[in-house]
Amino acid sequence: MLKNFAKERFDIIIQAGQSNSEGIGFGPAEQPYEPSEQVWYMNGDFTMAQAAEKVTGNEIQTTFVLSFAWEYLNAGLLRDGRKLLILRTAVGGTGFLDHHWGMTDDHYLRMMEMTRTALELNGENRLVALLWHQGESDALLNADYDTHFRNLSGLVRSVRETFHVPELPFIAADFVQLWKSRNAAVSEPVIAAIRAVCGEGRGAFVETDGLLSNFQQLGRPTRDWEDDIHFSRNSCYLLGQRYFEAYRKMVGSKE
Repeated sequence: MLKNFAKERFDIIIQAGQSNSEGIGFGPAEQPYEPSEQVWYMNGDFTMAQAAEKVTGNEIQTTFVLSFAWEYLNAGLLRDGRKLLILRTAVGGTGFLDHHWGMTDDHYLRMMEMTRTALELNGENRLVALLWHQGESDALLNADYDTHFRNLSGLVRSVRETFHVPELPFIAADFVQLWKSRNAAVSEPVIAAIRAVCGEGRGAFVETDGLLSNFQQLGRPTRDWEDDIHFSRNSCYLLGQRYFEAYRKMVGSKE
């Protein structure tokens, strides 16, 4: 029998951006995520599934949102009778300049429709966070500070205004430090813009010092290339903890 999600009351997290949000982290993990009946995904095709790591070939890959969810539960922020729903809107290799996240673009529109659908499942559902990681694609397309700031600020503002959550926490993070150091000139204006957007309203910017890429963690190519742009699986877990620490500082003991 299909599960009736209209009977569930969800705290909703929007997980948006490109591949480091979607989750391309490989390698060992000190404490792997264990699926829970309390944490669910809404996938990009609007299907619902219990949140879990992904098996790719003979390897496991993960996303930082799973450790964020874990911390959310362990901190007691999920009230009795409620569950957590993660909207999986992130898509690898996408940005603003290649026309995927602007106000009339496909992934932005799908994100908004997924959010609307999730909220309409039950009148007691509520948005609790917008978790974002994106910018590498725009950096490689030579985005300038003003353009990236305008695009990202507009996206955050539109989510808050459309769904009537002016204080919705917005959290974003820096790139993998190795990749950023190799692409410093194009990365700096994008990261500066992201920092500035996080400084508007209820937002936070997460530092990524000490977090390794797949290549640094594994010491070998991943999927036939030396992947220095994606956080490793263990680093994804650490990144999710940092996102949650930033979130907790904003919301306190109860949201």
